[in-house]
Amino acid sequence: MTELPPCPQCKSNYTYQMDDLLACPECGHEWNVEETATTSGELVVKDCNGNILQNGDSVVTIKNLPVKGIAQSIKAGTKVRNIRLTDGDHNIDCKIDGFGAMALKSEFVKKA
Repeated sequence: MTELPPCPQCKSNYTYQMDDLLACPECGHEWNVEETATTSGELVVKDCNGNILQNGDSVVTIKNLPVKGIAQSIKAGTKVRNIRLTDGDHNIDCKIDGFGAMALKSEFVKKA
């Protein structure tokens, strides 16, 4: 019996094979073995629509985002240019006109 890789989302060791996919019974994530082999070690960040983002892309905010320490918020529809991807909870570093350097979550932006 071959050893199956752990789940890429929750790191569970209880993965099982379903046809061409691997599945995790703990978090419900399904993935293709070939895709994880080619993209392992590479940072993959997706926007709210599932589009893969890259360094230097432009994105648009999809909702008003409050900023700590400032009375105004970043309005929905604000275009952000030349993003940098990072690893972590707030995985986009950028500069926004009128606000300065910010860290955004990719789930609140869409690719422009």
